[in-house]
Amino acid sequence: MDSWPVPAPNLPADVHPALAATAVAASAAYGRARREFSRAQLREEVADGADGTPTMRVDAIVEAAIAEAAAAAGANLLSEEAGFLDHGSAATLVIDPVDGSANAAMGVPLSCFAGALVLDDQPVEALTVWFDTGRAWSAHAGRPTPYRTSGRTRLKGASLCMMRPKRGTEDAWMRVVDQAERVRILATTCLEAVLVAEGAVDGFADPGSDTHRLMDLIAALVTVPAAGGALLDLRGRPLSFDLDLSRRWSGIAAATPALADELITAVLG
Repeated sequence: MDSWPVPAPNLPADVHPALAATAVAASAAYGRARREFSRAQLREEVADGADGTPTMRVDAIVEAAIAEAAAAAGANLLSEEAGFLDHGSAATLVIDPVDGSANAAMGVPLSCFAGALVLDDQPVEALTVWFDTGRAWSAHAGRPTPYRTSGRTRLKGASLCMMRPKRGTEDAWMRVVDQAERVRILATTCLEAVLVAEGAVDGFADPGSDTHRLMDLIAALVTVPAAGGALLDLRGRPLSFDLDLSRRWSGIAAATPALADELITAVLG
């Protein structure tokens, strides 16, 4: 399809080499895909992923490049399409190759690479790269980031990102929307979570659809708390490293624990 160039990621110097290599490979592969395929071809479902959901061509192309880069770096890979690729390392990259696949396939400039470095079973570093700008957010567990959340503690008057209301969540969605000042639906959880981390929006909520897999949330699990915020599951289920890709969560990212609690209360009614 006709497209603008996809830039190389603008990565901080202290990003782990394996995370950096996979992010660079992902951006380059997405750029090639945009040049070589039409929107319809990029959106075509070409396989079933390891997580049980259909794989679009754009996902398959980007993930193949990521898998090659992870293998070259000697790191294990857990990804939504390929599942777990064991390279005998204590380090595992948990990666969403293209978060916002439908956006990416159609040329909507709201999609990203998101991943976390897990040592044994602990996420220690995260990286999110906005494909269409090359902008990157990096965070290390237990270390403050250069950006901070908005610090908002109340839902009333908040600026939020939300998942679109799915069947059965309409009432919960409206309970949140009725209290917020502004609501956006960007269809890319990983990018929306870093917007919470840097204070561009106050929170993000899945109003109970249990849509998220581990790779949708694990980067935010490092990034949002490092910026002073909270990343929780709506129903209190722990967000922990697990190779079982059938597990699902309803993620809540918020500027503060107090705002996270208000979001959860509003969704649960």
